[in-house]
Amino acid sequence: MQWEMLTEPQFRQAVSDTGVCVLSIGVLERHGDHLPLGTDYINVHAIARRACEIEPAVAFPPFYFGQINEARCFGGTVSLEPTLLYSLLENVLDEIGRNGFGKIIVANGHGGNTALLSYLAQCTLAREKPYTVYLRPLGAMIGERQTRLGEIVDRSRCGHAGEMEASMVLANAPDGAEMDAVGDAPAKPLGRMKDVPGGFLGISWYADYPEHYAGDARGATEDKGRALVPLLSEDLADFIAAVKADTVAPALERAFFERERGLRGT
Repeated sequence: MQWEMLTEPQFRQAVSDTGVCVLSIGVLERHGDHLPLGTDYINVHAIARRACEIEPAVAFPPFYFGQINEARCFGGTVSLEPTLLYSLLENVLDEIGRNGFGKIIVANGHGGNTALLSYLAQCTLAREKPYTVYLRPLGAMIGERQTRLGEIVDRSRCGHAGEMEASMVLANAPDGAEMDAVGDAPAKPLGRMKDVPGGFLGISWYADYPEHYAGDARGATEDKGRALVPLLSEDLADFIAAVKADTVAPALERAFFERERGLRGT
């Protein structure tokens, strides 16, 4: 079910029936010269919509504001001021909760959002909320599905704008791909920060991939994308089912805040 396509009575029924909303998040950023700026949110939202059909839940409209300071030097990037971005995400989650959802899954399609979303999840313990947040990175599969993934694409070629992302764009939004613009060689890390091993800097990604392309998209095909999308959707659907059934996290959060109130004597 897509939030924006429901009537108000249908929406209230969906909240009652499912209790779970899936917020899929990407960004607007360069994906080499061959994929659209919206690649991350296009792919993750397509998967979220399909997953919410398999395991009934409500898919929030496409959300394409994320952490992407490392691509500010490229045209088309939308990089919000950091505190505004955090406040926006928190407010959106609060609005989803205000509308009655007790459980919110944040399905992340952009690697640069990882630290931000982890911090956002940690900060749900700073103030009691009427909902529980569950993070789920796109492709965070284990076991047999990881094996199936490796049978569809070459994992060594699946970096940023590489074989996996390009294949899914060819399946989800083929008009947005310009595969003739793919380079003649894979995009390998330049290692320009190798003399400072083991550290992380804001410039680390740019140091390795100054053209915002990592991996190799030359093997991407629409058929691979059409195999990947249902695989990832089924995996997310299983996660939705697990979240629906979960009683542990909400109970632990309630106990946590009861202890905090006791500490404050309130």
